[in-house]
Amino acid sequence: MADDKKEIPIKIPDDVLRGAYANQMVVAHTREEFLLDFINLFPPGGVVTARILVSPGHLKRMIRALEDNLGRYEAKFGAVPEAAPPHGGALQN
Repeated sequence: MADDKKEIPIKIPDDVLRGAYANQMVVAHTREEFLLDFINLFPPGGVVTARILVSPGHLKRMIRALEDNLGRYEAKFGAVPEAAPPHGGALQN
């Protein structure tokens, strides 16, 4: 059986390559998609640094990938304590 997988080249634009810092996240959803707003919150205000829209199925795969990577990180560097939620923060469930 031939390997049908082909690599797809991915280009990262310069403005995305530098990354964006976020210390808060707001999650909202509809039946069809999840919206993830990543926020840099520094009183007296904040700014959304990235907004990601993703399907529920892809979000589930992302969560699994994050859990897997966090597990490998902790196996190498030790347990990471969960940060306390910031006072008056924007994190929503």
